[in-house]
Amino acid sequence: MGTTDRYFLTQVNVKRILVFQFCNSNFSYMRKNKTETRSLLSTLWIFVLLNMIFRDLHQFASQGFIEELMSLDISEELVLVFGFILEIPILMVLLPKVLSDVANKWANIVAVIVTSFGMLSVLPSVDLDDIFFMVMEFMALIAIAMIAWKLPALNPTNQTRT
Repeated sequence: MGTTDRYFLTQVNVKRILVFQFCNSNFSYMRKNKTETRSLLSTLWIFVLLNMIFRDLHQFASQGFIEELMSLDISEELVLVFGFILEIPILMVLLPKVLSDVANKWANIVAVIVTSFGMLSVLPSVDLDDIFFMVMEFMALIAIAMIAWKLPALNPTNQTRT
């Protein structure tokens, strides 16, 4: 393994550790300051959605982007599929506020998975600014998944909303 490979792996591990430390420290802060989980999940989905929107808007400033976009031959079905994928973060702004804890847990986890696959589908054509926005989005999605995973599971003694 070369020096460059070791450096890259070290950087990846450092980033992974920083994300988990960030999430765990925020969980402690939430418990101490009694931040409502539902509001935090909804706010994180707004953060993901805004990053997705501004990543796309940021591309319009790139030279030749509009011409490249107009030259693509995209079917209506594919546009519809990506419309559904984009609708998930929009829907998840509302759902954490109205679902029960159990439904919230699984809706958020499934939404994180589907949204992640949607984001990964554009990877072959990304540049540095796309990577920056995607890192921000993935950090938020990891935080959402970790918070959702800690929501109560279905059992007879815990069926009330908190």
